[in-house]
Amino acid sequence: MLQSTGLINADASTAKKATPMGTSFTPKSSGDCACPSTGETSQTIDVSIQERIAKHPCYSEDAHHHYARMHVAVAPACNIQCNYCNRKYDCANESRPGVVSEVLTPEEAAHKALVIGGKIPQMTVLGIAGPGDPLANPQQTFRTFELVADKAPDIKLCLSSNGLMLTEYIDRIKELNIDHVTLTINMIDPEIGEKIYPWVRYNRKRYKGIEGVKILHEKQMDALDALREADVLCKVNSVMIPGVNDEHLAEVNEVIRSKGAFLHNIMPLISAPEHGTHFGLTGQRGPTPKELKAVQDSCSGNMKMMRHCRQCRADAVGLLGEDRSQEFTKDKFLEMTPEYDVAQRQEVHANIEKFTAEVKEAKAKQAAEKQVKNAPKILVAVATKGNRLVNQHFGHAKEFQIFEVDGTEVKFVAHRKVDHYCQSGYGEEATLDNIIKSIADCQGVLSAKIGNCPQEELRKAGIEPFEAYDVIDKVAIDFYEQYMQKQNAGA
Repeated sequence: MLQSTGLINADASTAKKATPMGTSFTPKSSGDCACPSTGETSQTIDVSIQERIAKHPCYSEDAHHHYARMHVAVAPACNIQCNYCNRKYDCANESRPGVVSEVLTPEEAAHKALVIGGKIPQMTVLGIAGPGDPLANPQQTFRTFELVADKAPDIKLCLSSNGLMLTEYIDRIKELNIDHVTLTINMIDPEIGEKIYPWVRYNRKRYKGIEGVKILHEKQMDALDALREADVLCKVNSVMIPGVNDEHLAEVNEVIRSKGAFLHNIMPLISAPEHGTHFGLTGQRGPTPKELKAVQDSCSGNMKMMRHCRQCRADAVGLLGEDRSQEFTKDKFLEMTPEYDVAQRQEVHANIEKFTAEVKEAKAKQAAEKQVKNAPKILVAVATKGNRLVNQHFGHAKEFQIFEVDGTEVKFVAHRKVDHYCQSGYGEEATLDNIIKSIADCQGVLSAKIGNCPQEELRKAGIEPFEAYDVIDKVAIDFYEQYMQKQNAGA
């Protein structure tokens, strides 16, 4: 069995003792997707670009299995209003953009980054994503980056913005070596944008309706050009809003591609009424997983698509798919002394790189030896705590990663959030029903352990449970072979 690279949940002292790369395996799949989930291999990406994204969990689907990120909430103000946004403070129970437990000063944020960089050596990226817009709070944003760059130069700096003020700060972005910028662009047609943005504040004046949206659109297009000319990698986030911009996103995709965006992340609208957003209160629904995938698939031929986004809080900490922010609240991290050990961090990163290189080599070797032609594709749901391992109990999973398997290739395609089944040692029947519905299109569920009751219910729903603790690729291929043997025997 190939062991965890991780120790994402370990403290620095434990991580120093870890030597998880000593074992190997021979997976039965091909295709090493170090780029976001398009089925393209890492060889299709320029080597220099591949190096820039290799440790960024948002820009690389492969990296998100191994490397962590943290967001620091230093930017409370925003210069536009989105109908899907409601910035909430002191909120520990929601996981979505714009939500934070507390806003920090730059000095507090830098201290927190050093603490977490020591506690979680796999943390490679510090991002500022709110809870407002970083460039509507330029002093706090750039001061934070200055402090972190000085004390922890090995951490990548990243910001997310609506783009309204980006051209005014592009020189500062380059000066601080902020190499990754995410822009949220939901439209290129102001008439569609008018349904999304009620007002825009620009140059100390508030513009309502389509007048403001036209300004926002022009500035976003200028921002794309500025980032391309400055050689800053740009990811574009687009919120898919059924009946508003869902059919329009193909046009958005084409335009951002033509202007040099590296990656497109089409995200589902989150619109529960309890969130207090305009769309939530007016009954605007979000897309179904099938609808979202259809739009992502329709755009994937033009450029790389990000399918592993978790729509993180503005103070998120840890691997994508987990949130450890409550371990590092202000009252806790201010009492911690940073133990930022660059050599120890480099050792952990070297182990991860060795692990991924071994996996890539083994997969390439196996692919050369065995090709399964015209094999049907199936979907499997995986319970994982990260590090590209099947390493989580079914009942403890808060999300399932969905992989497409065809006997040769194992490709990440989506994630599905769920309420975990085991509550204080007992399973909840209603929760299990919802989990089964969320993975109903899967032929199998792969987990480290699963109880007898959920096994029975899954089989009744046509989903085969499969227990293992190993690399996802190997377990998925093992399951696929057993599944196809049963299918052929039945036929």
